[in-house]
Amino acid sequence: MEIEIFDLYKREKYLSKIRGFYHECEIIKVLTGVRRCGKSSIMNLVIQELLVEGVSKDNILYFNLDKKPYDEVQTPKQLDELITKCSTVAGTKYLFIDEIQNVDGFEKTINAWREERDFSIFLTGSNSYLLSGELATKLTGRYIEFEILPLTFEEYLEAKAYFGKTLSLDKSEELRNYILEGGFPYVAKLNSVTDKRRYVQSLINEIYEKDIRKRVKIRNRSVFEALMRYVINNFGSTTSLSNIVDDFAKKGAPIKRETVKRYIDALIAAKVLIECDRFDMKSRKSIMGEKKYYLSDMSFFYALNTDNRINYGPALENIVFTYALSKDYSISVGRFGKFECDFILRDTAMNYAYVQVSYTILASKETEDREYKSLESITWDNYPRYVLTLDHLLQKRNGIVHANLISFITGNSSF
Repeated sequence: MEIEIFDLYKREKYLSKIRGFYHECEIIKVLTGVRRCGKSSIMNLVIQELLVEGVSKDNILYFNLDKKPYDEVQTPKQLDELITKCSTVAGTKYLFIDEIQNVDGFEKTINAWREERDFSIFLTGSNSYLLSGELATKLTGRYIEFEILPLTFEEYLEAKAYFGKTLSLDKSEELRNYILEGGFPYVAKLNSVTDKRRYVQSLINEIYEKDIRKRVKIRNRSVFEALMRYVINNFGSTTSLSNIVDDFAKKGAPIKRETVKRYIDALIAAKVLIECDRFDMKSRKSIMGEKKYYLSDMSFFYALNTDNRINYGPALENIVFTYALSKDYSISVGRFGKFECDFILRDTAMNYAYVQVSYTILASKETEDREYKSLESITWDNYPRYVLTLDHLLQKRNGIVHANLISFITGNSSF
């Protein structure tokens, strides 16, 4: 088995999270994320680092089940035979399997090889069904998930430079490009907007065929696509299943509530949408039924729409949301009485931060007050509060940090 080594942009954001588990044979490393977000490339980068450490190529087993000659491996028995055939060397073996969900019932086979105690196992999958069923129930505490996202804005700039693309000296222009083009790594290699858009459109079809239609019974594709467009076009807006059902009924296209839920769950499972719950801070309870949905990549919106005008409000929210997610924050939308905070963030040490996102607060005193008042209403703790905007002239008010969003993200800042 030949190990292919590619020239890849190094995504240190994720390698630094995985590196401590390279040689761990007890824990299965599972990389999840939307298709073509870079999971295979990160696997390849891990392999490169293992080779630099001195691990022999003979001890590295890599199978991409989406590509020949391994695309015919579809049963646990075939998978077991493939691993057995290729694992004849002594010492620790490093087993990498791309798109493991292509094998129905893979869990028992993978667990059996984990029990051998000399296999460090890495898996990727393009939907959350990967972590349902036996893998979740039988291997509790025996696997760790690393959720991979498309390129965040700072990674987008780095990747374009890595691939030799000319960067504008004006980062605001690059932010606009990022919003329109999205952050799929391959898109950063392409030159024309037409090619970039066509690539994402083909990706949407691939996600439908491989990650949705195979897992969810879609009786009418046109209805599914109408719902997908509706939710994607309303990203960042508070919505509920009831609201969606009502809106479709008003348009003369009735759809059942359970169908709406099933289709939205499918888009979440395929990592197209990311769900963000709303939280009432005074009652310390989730606001039932009300949610916001953000996009794993902004390009999904523009691939489904011909209008290139940017609504910066939700677009900037989406950028901050995915940036915070890439840094492992838990995220919710907060309400404090009549005020609402765009994001409540919680890190792995259980520290909180409160974040408002706006294009500008300098347009008027009313605009400034609107963005600050929700944060000023937080009197029950002293966790940091942020207003992120595209302004270069920054305000100081009541201990709230007003930061330029571009500088904050490209500086790899933490909240």
